Amino acid sequence: MLAAQLKRVGYGVTAAADGAEALSLLSERPFDLVISDLQMPGVDGMALLEHCRANLPALPVILITAHGTVDTAVEAIKLGAHDYITKPFDQHELRDIITKALRTGEARSSQIHADAAGRFAIIGRTAAMRRIYTRIEKVADKPTTVLITGESGTGKELVAQALHDNSSRQERPFIQVNCGAIPENLFESELFGHEKGSFTGAATSKPGRFELANGGTLFLDEIGELPLSMQVKLLRVIQDGTFDRVGGIRSRTVDVRLVAATNRDLKVEVKEGRFREDLFYRLSVIPIELPPLRDRIDDIPLLVEHFISGFNPRLGTAIEGVTAEAVSVMKAYGWPGNIRELENLMERSMLLSEPGERLLGPGDLSGLGEPQEDASEDALASEGGSALQGLGLKEYVRAHTERLERAHIQRALSDSSGNVTHAARALGISRKSLQIKMRMYRLRDDEPNSGP
Repeated sequence: MLAAQLKRVGYGVTAAADGAEALSLLSERPFDLVISDLQMPGVDGMALLEHCRANLPALPVILITAHGTVDTAVEAIKLGAHDYITKPFDQHELRDIITKALRTGEARSSQIHADAAGRFAIIGRTAAMRRIYTRIEKVADKPTTVLITGESGTGKELVAQALHDNSSRQERPFIQVNCGAIPENLFESELFGHEKGSFTGAATSKPGRFELANGGTLFLDEIGELPLSMQVKLLRVIQDGTFDRVGGIRSRTVDVRLVAATNRDLKVEVKEGRFREDLFYRLSVIPIELPPLRDRIDDIPLLVEHFISGFNPRLGTAIEGVTAEAVSVMKAYGWPGNIRELENLMERSMLLSEPGERLLGPGDLSGLGEPQEDASEDALASEGGSALQGLGLKEYVRAHTERLERAHIQRALSDSSGNVTHAARALGISRKSLQIKMRMYRLRDDEPNSGP
């Protein structure tokens, strides 16, 4: 009846008999709005909402509910639903809500696109990443030296590229040097160049990276690996813009904007005598510290969407997204390899996915490492981990992930003294979803106090 009413006023409508069919339709083609009953068998309105928020963050969801479940609908608003309407509903009221929802969805889609990729081509819209964007905007077109710090795999090279691309030097060269990949005896030649005959094998003169970057930006990645002997010469270039080629007889001058990056704590390196203090202060005029992925887990759905859209054409797959359960598992993981590890996980999982598979679930997250606490192979084996032996890869990963998820839920319930509402909040899922998982893993018997 509702579909017929909406079609009469000009909307294109696709009807689904239940939540499971809705998930299937959402995986097949894009929609501008979801209107769903709250109470449905199997996949209910809350589960459908969680899927949309995790995989389609710009898609607005309106829930239709009876008076007896208004409290649940209010909880759904807190979890990201656009609005709810109670049965029986007024047609004009519903049309107004739909109109507003479509406008909101369009604005949210534009905002997500701008924030996720934007002019910086950096994925993320958490508060920590917004601060990074603000810092980039402020210093991109300044000649000041920038030091980017952060763990391996956090995207330091993307920030360096953004600083260059948003400066007046963007039409000039962007030269990247990995200081950890150059043999110590070749550092000087690589950075400053050499003259013909200056050493054995120098058959011709060769410009160094500083000369190649003249007028542009030189990005020195892993600056903490720079030998002490080279640190003195780098300091000279920073101070007056001059250097000498190996075997050269005259000084050369360059105009280079220097950006450096490291995953080391340079203050500790200075204290240990492995890094010059004066060079450290010259490099860190403008510091930019990138957060690890575990401190920006709300960006995981956006990153996953980005990687899936990039890998599909390359791998010949047609993956549409991941389930809310898979997102929960990924958010609970510690990500020691940060974004690079997540990218590798998505590529591997998509390669090993079943033909025709559209949504990746927890069992498809091939090779996802264990959380750091209470989830080692020994701990799992003590709970019957030996039963995993002899399984195929897909079956092993699925069973292994389920054991990890069960253990994580048990910890959350224990930390909240069995209070389901508090545990669900800590896990980042709805109370209803946690109750479903507790039934699935038979945790109600294990937890005598299941909370209110």
